[in-house]
Amino acid sequence: MIRTDLKSMSLEELKKEFLKIGEKPYRGLQLYNYMHKNMNSDILNINSFSKELRDKLNMDYYISDLKILERFDSKLDGTKKYLFLLEDNNIIEGVAMKYKYGYSACISTQVGCRMGCSFCASTKEGIIRNITPGEMLSEIYNIQRNLGIRLSNIVLMGSGEPLDNYLNVMKMLRILNDKNGQNFSFRNVTISTCGIVHKIYQLADEEIPVTLSVSLHFPFNELRSKIMPINNKYHIEEIIKACKYYVNRTNRRVTFEYTLIEGLNDGRECLDELKRILNGLLCHVNIIPLNPIKEFKYKKPEMDAVKIFVKELNKNGIPATVRRQMGADIDAACGQLRRSYMNEKGLL
Repeated sequence: MIRTDLKSMSLEELKKEFLKIGEKPYRGLQLYNYMHKNMNSDILNINSFSKELRDKLNMDYYISDLKILERFDSKLDGTKKYLFLLEDNNIIEGVAMKYKYGYSACISTQVGCRMGCSFCASTKEGIIRNITPGEMLSEIYNIQRNLGIRLSNIVLMGSGEPLDNYLNVMKMLRILNDKNGQNFSFRNVTISTCGIVHKIYQLADEEIPVTLSVSLHFPFNELRSKIMPINNKYHIEEIIKACKYYVNRTNRRVTFEYTLIEGLNDGRECLDELKRILNGLLCHVNIIPLNPIKEFKYKKPEMDAVKIFVKELNKNGIPATVRRQMGADIDAACGQLRRSYMNEKGLL
């Protein structure tokens, strides 16, 4: 018998579910608080419910959760990298980074990824499945419980393409934002995408003030298409047009991720084209020196070259900064830790 995940339900859905089984709707709010405000996941420990109700729920429902398989602590900057074991024995990863303002976490939205970007470790085995709203919330709750903190920012850019799991991601964010749960501000959430254009338009029309981050990396279609297959479907011009729509609808600045790769996209021609396509757009460019993986033969530029690239963008009115590398000693880039762990265990 397939049981239903209660953690993936909205508050209204929970109330209706309790009515369906002959219980009062307020029980739905009690359970919602238990799962999302108190971050608990054991049906049989809900003390505000009678044993009869707990047993009845346990027959047909469950509260999804995951286990921390391993935690790796960076000796360089205190970054914590997590490997999570899902209930079907799939493995995903997350990372918590400490800043002056508090902790920021990157979480996964899919097991694997179908996007096929050459320099990303997440996509090397393709997509296995989407992660449910309850599982995404469990990543957040487990990090908070494990560290004894409340996260300040959440970034959807672990393994997976968030806009390829659109409905689950939107549902998760609304549960996370609900005042009866974590009451987590949309403004402190970033959604990172490789550029699924029709979903960028859809996200803009949701009218929720999350930050959109686009993994651009290359300013020319021919080059971007070779490294990022999504560009064969959605060209750079279409992505920029969608980003302008997003800015106009939300009044939010768009972030562009640009991984700087020596001899590939760090030259004058790429710099000039990047300045041209971003001119006049409310945006910020995150320059990321390449974090190499063995399947991708290129390397990162010297730091002096990185600084010159950033300086040129700023001089032309395009705000740009170098993203601070964190957790370099624990494979903290997207997909790296999961892939190295599974290789080590003979699971790939």
